[in-house]
Amino acid sequence: MTEPRHIAVIDIGKTNAKLALVDLATPSEIAVVTRPNVVLPGPPWPHFDIEGHWRFILKALARFHNEHGIDAISITTHGACAALLSEDGKLAAPILDYEHEYGPETVKDYARLKPDFIFTGSPALAGGLNIGAQLHWQFTTDPSLKSRTKQIVTYPQYWGHRLTGVAATDVTSLGCHTDLWNPHDQTFSDLPAKLGIHDKIAPVRRPGDILGPILPEIAQTTGLDPQTPVCVGIHDSNASLYPHVISQAGPASVVSTGTWVIAMSLTGDTTHDIPPLDLDRDTLINVNALGQAVASARFMGGREYEVIQNGQNEAPSRRDVDAVRDAPLMLLPSVEPGSGPFQGRNMQWLGHEPPVGSGQRSVALSYYLALMTGTCLKLIGAAGPTIVEGPFARNAEFIEMLKAITDRPVYTSEASTGTSIGAALLFTKDQTLASPTEAGIRGDKLELAAYAARWNDTVKASR
Repeated sequence: MTEPRHIAVIDIGKTNAKLALVDLATPSEIAVVTRPNVVLPGPPWPHFDIEGHWRFILKALARFHNEHGIDAISITTHGACAALLSEDGKLAAPILDYEHEYGPETVKDYARLKPDFIFTGSPALAGGLNIGAQLHWQFTTDPSLKSRTKQIVTYPQYWGHRLTGVAATDVTSLGCHTDLWNPHDQTFSDLPAKLGIHDKIAPVRRPGDILGPILPEIAQTTGLDPQTPVCVGIHDSNASLYPHVISQAGPASVVSTGTWVIAMSLTGDTTHDIPPLDLDRDTLINVNALGQAVASARFMGGREYEVIQNGQNEAPSRRDVDAVRDAPLMLLPSVEPGSGPFQGRNMQWLGHEPPVGSGQRSVALSYYLALMTGTCLKLIGAAGPTIVEGPFARNAEFIEMLKAITDRPVYTSEASTGTSIGAALLFTKDQTLASPTEAGIRGDKLELAAYAARWNDTVKASR
């Protein structure tokens, strides 16, 4: 069988949905289209615009196939998301937005059901960031929903099901702070049994397994070959991680940037290599594409960037950089206090707050994001080079501060986003990957280190 070359990747992030066409010969994205991932208000609850995404995906598949040819389809999506399928394979209920908050009684009830962190590596998170909490709330809110639910699939596999008619879950999505999975034993936790859904969760597969060929109606609509294979699919941060899982021989860490900044440590292939984690600081265990446990920490860096910049992104000058360091001008955690290593703390400016749209605001924000990332890396015992994927890889101030505070090499991905490339690579294990680019420091390392030390001292003193 000829190895596929052009992989269409359905890539649903929390902020945007996109279809990317990846040429595995490079590997690189040769075509990309995007649309906002809008949350609809309900009823019955805030949910994703699934049908809007579906029309967008089919139209883009037809266009890409007409212009370039598509050999296979891969899927990657954000985590903390599950779809409930009825007997006829359609949605039994709209797919709940994980940011929806529940009342205190629901939170208290779920806390009694939630497995201990020591078994799942999954901390108690806000809203529906634990899929188990989502399911508990949905079944409580709509008492008939459980009986209407024939199968439960994780989010990448929802799109795979629409493409192939085959239901599945994958280890990376189940291992993404769901409370449903025990990454140490690579099996379900006791929560599915407590919720009465153990027999409803679709079969667990590895992301690179082939789910099946596309359905005849998909082939007819898009013009794709009816035998076009679709793989099981993967959680987006693990898609960014995957190229490094298969290419890094020694310890390394990967920072996946997007709505979430997720730091993941590749220190070994067993849970014995995972350091003690602080569940109060948004550290957790993820599960990579090989089913292995991965120490992780995260914060909503992309969301914080949007909040502070308010759509006005000014490229800073060297004068702006010097002014921020000399003042010093600092942003202290947390812009999004519901997650990250400094949960429950409200942001503040040290010095004056620079105007929105100013270069100094961009520099201070970039340093803040790098210092938050450095904190996450320290919490998970990161070692070796740090590889930055996604939009922050193009932020010079972020990269130079991260390199200065870790005192280890920092590499940046050449791809516009790591998720699509990683998802496409599920179709090959023999790809020779281009080495990421090592970043240098333009500014004075001692000045950067002094800035970081003051930021850390100020954060500790303000606890």
